[in-house]
Amino acid sequence: MVFVLLLVVPVLEIATIIAVGKVIGGWQTLALLLLESALGAWLVRREGARAWSALTSALNTGRMPSRELADAALVLVGGTLLLAPGFLTDVVGFFFILPVTRPIARTLLETVVARRLLGGVFGGRRGGPGGRGRGPGGPGGPGGPDIIEGEVL
Repeated sequence: MVFVLLLVVPVLEIATIIAVGKVIGGWQTLALLLLESALGAWLVRREGARAWSALTSALNTGRMPSRELADAALVLVGGTLLLAPGFLTDVVGFFFILPVTRPIARTLLETVVARRLLGGVFGGRRGGPGGRGRGPGGPGGPGGPDIIEGEVL
């Protein structure tokens, strides 16, 4: 998946820059990219400082800093995306950094992490460890073998 993204994203970025350049002109496109970079650098600096302050505050009070760690990670990834020249990565980067949209990104991040952790621990099978769920198609479900509880001596 990462390999495909490393191939597809630059091609899409170049196509987008060319399309924008055809509509507004080459120099204006370059100016817009530079303006986005300057705005992004300022925003990353401001939001990074806020995220760091919130993280240290949570740690000093003895609270679990899950929200603060997620915000710091989103600011870091968003800042990295803003470093890459192009409009598409800038849109995603701003989505991760802006205080208005970061809660949405945080919720998406929490969902992805929860699915990855649960899928990794349980092997993606139904019913937890060993895959002994009783859902459709699983053991004890329609088409599956009957499970007889008991003890082997």
